[in-house]
Amino acid sequence: MSAPGTSIPPSSPPSTPSPLGRTLPIVRDRDYLLDHSGVIFKVIGDVHPASHWLGYVKYYPNERGDRTLFGTTYRQNSVVSKAFGILADRPECYVYSPAIGCVITGVPREDVVLHYSCRRALATLHENPDLLNSSAVSEDLLAIIGWITDHKAADVIGVTGSFLVGAAGPRSDIDLVCYGPRGYEAAQALFADRILIHPYEGETLTRLYVRRAKYMTGSSFDMLLRQEARKLQGLTARAGAHINCEPLRADDDRTFHDVIAQEVGQISVLARITDHREGLATPALYGIDVETVIASTIDEAEVFARRITHLRSYLGAYTGAFRQGDTVHLSGRLVHIQGATGTGGFGIELTPWSAAESYLANLAR
Repeated sequence: MSAPGTSIPPSSPPSTPSPLGRTLPIVRDRDYLLDHSGVIFKVIGDVHPASHWLGYVKYYPNERGDRTLFGTTYRQNSVVSKAFGILADRPECYVYSPAIGCVITGVPREDVVLHYSCRRALATLHENPDLLNSSAVSEDLLAIIGWITDHKAADVIGVTGSFLVGAAGPRSDIDLVCYGPRGYEAAQALFADRILIHPYEGETLTRLYVRRAKYMTGSSFDMLLRQEARKLQGLTARAGAHINCEPLRADDDRTFHDVIAQEVGQISVLARITDHREGLATPALYGIDVETVIASTIDEAEVFARRITHLRSYLGAYTGAFRQGDTVHLSGRLVHIQGATGTGGFGIELTPWSAAESYLANLAR
């Protein structure tokens, strides 16, 4: 696949926009940003301080990498908390987020050189298919983009991941995003088209379990696959590549704007899902009723348990995974949230920026 700005080293960022990168219009969740040091950040969320775009290091120059961008070897990072170490000599990339209630990573706005928009990438690849190589997975992606365009859904579905920045190879996954209710409906129709996408079933279920179990420890085979079956994912028809689509919130969704979160401690519970309607998009918000406290870093945890009313997850793995009536094992941050209707009070938050703990949500029964 042709990488944008192929011949330009990261220390001298592209002087002209690449086919997939542009200057900054509206930055959305899961877009990518290239900074002046050649580091590519993946944007997380839609609520950002005035000084930074919040996100983590997705690709960075490193001689041990396995792909080439701007004529330089790059390494991929898939663990959000590792961004702290990668950015150890750049303390300006550590920033406190009042909305999340902890120190996370982000790129200073003045350091951004290119903005890779998921929506724009889909349109660009449709108009310029020669940007892709001739691999089977690239052919699958072009067929899927064709379906999206033909069904007039190009404004509510985008391409993210390695195809967004021109770093894809013949064994790459296809990562899509969809925006708001109309995008979710269009993505559901796309993943139901068996000509383009095959569901995980039969022997391929083990492949899906192995893919997920290393991140979602503690869940049984049957329970993990039950919650995974609720997501938009499958295998492409030609290459058999993994494809998934993460539902994001609509452009005008302000559910998490003007929110202030304060961490109280950490807690592990069994909880019943009481409302999943806001859990179908990232960041996911579920109504919960705590049934049992398993462990906690705070005294008198049972007192808090009676007042915990929701689960908020910035981990896309749990978007759309649960339904009303499910019992779920949760391990996360106990936070008090102020400022937003429907999200106020005590809740359990799953954030990918924790370097010390693995926050989990597993279907129990």
